[in-house]
Amino acid sequence: MKRLRIEHETGFSYGGDVSASYNEARMLPGTTDSQFVLSSSLDIEPSTAVNSYVDYFGTRVSTFDVLSPHRALRITARSLVEVRPRPIEHTGITWDRLRAEADRGIETVEQLTQSARTQPHPEVVEIASSIAGRHDDPGRAAHDICVAIGEAVEYVHGVTGVHSTAGEAWEARKGVCQDLAHIALGALRAVGIPARYVSGYLHPTSQAEVGAPVAGESHAWVEWFAGEWTGFDPTNNIEIGDRHVLVGRARDYNDVPPLRGVYAGPFKSNLHVKVTITREA
Repeated sequence: MKRLRIEHETGFSYGGDVSASYNEARMLPGTTDSQFVLSSSLDIEPSTAVNSYVDYFGTRVSTFDVLSPHRALRITARSLVEVRPRPIEHTGITWDRLRAEADRGIETVEQLTQSARTQPHPEVVEIASSIAGRHDDPGRAAHDICVAIGEAVEYVHGVTGVHSTAGEAWEARKGVCQDLAHIALGALRAVGIPARYVSGYLHPTSQAEVGAPVAGESHAWVEWFAGEWTGFDPTNNIEIGDRHVLVGRARDYNDVPPLRGVYAGPFKSNLHVKVTITREA
């Protein structure tokens, strides 16, 4: 188990006065069966009231409005979380039983439907179908499908954008964690395995020095259902461990962006994002 301190700062500067902005942030982790939130807070500059709720998918959401004129906006999320590893444990479920169980629950049924972001390339469907055909256990098939996607797509910044689709990233064979998660989701759903998008953070160093802050960033991985929900990180081709801090689960990135909002003011704005992660224990 690791104790991780996370500071996620997002800032905007505008080319003139903004008269009002309306925002929602999904930047604070919640307590689950594998992580415990010791503390969390969201600081806004200019100062304003923050309202919180848990959305349909179980993600913590902080909403806030800034109604006085401002030329900059800064949001800083701070969290201290204890995290334990979540190793893969295959249940031995059959394909027939998976279909029966998946059809009985809203949580699984809605994670079988492709979105515009996850719609898979025909080559991805072919790869996933070939792997699924070699396994009697859909959980083991899901694992191998995610590994195959991770091996086929190179992690490269700047080739794709925040609005890129799984198909576009696959054609480039390059992308970031968001893209690999979308490709993996499309592949899993194509063969009848419910799968969901997971947003969070990842400490970049496996043997991190206690007390040493390091530069991090938001991260994304996937979870599939094969008797129980199981996570995997296709970007790094690793199981979900005590370096992964979960923030939200959803159908795709569109449901869990770290920050979403609108403002009234000049068209031009500049964005900066800084994530710092420190292992405390």
